[in-house]
Amino acid sequence: MSEYKPLSPLSSLIFASRWLQLPLYLGLIVAQCVYVFLFGKELWHLISHATSWNEQQIMLIVLGLIDVVMISNLLVMVIVGGYETFVSRLRLQGHPDQPEWLSHVNASVLKVKLAMAIIGISSIHLLKTFIEASQVGLPLCTKALIASGDLCTKFTSDGVMWQTIIHCVFILSAIGIAWTDKLMSNGHAKPAANAH
Repeated sequence: MSEYKPLSPLSSLIFASRWLQLPLYLGLIVAQCVYVFLFGKELWHLISHATSWNEQQIMLIVLGLIDVVMISNLLVMVIVGGYETFVSRLRLQGHPDQPEWLSHVNASVLKVKLAMAIIGISSIHLLKTFIEASQVGLPLCTKALIASGDLCTKFTSDGVMWQTIIHCVFILSAIGIAWTDKLMSNGHAKPAANAH
């Protein structure tokens, strides 16, 4: 193990600048609290209307709850993984609640995990759109139409098409990130293997 050498003042300043990210991660923790509040509010909404809503309305609320959970999971990955990767070690080795993925997290692994989480969130939004797509063709909802109780839609066929295209772009981006990461890890592994 190499002996630690003190850094020059400039190097110390540059290295210490990583702590400027701490308020950002603390801000994400506040955002996580907002999502917990939002989840509780939507859950209460579901429970209080469970007997008066039809199956489709209940399914849309449940998908909304799943969406909140997935965004919250994404926040945890960014907060814990980002802090561990870019700011300071959390020293969780041996802790019974240490996330399994944290032991081998780095910037590349974090990017792939975030891309997969974004695809999951996009899938939930797309599924919600497809459930409500039966209303495509009805007039777009306005305050007057909603107040009158007439049937209306929040979606157009173009909107559904673009949402599907964007979801496919997310999938292709995630495949590209994972493939690039695989190429880079293979490139690092080969010189190490040739050294022996």
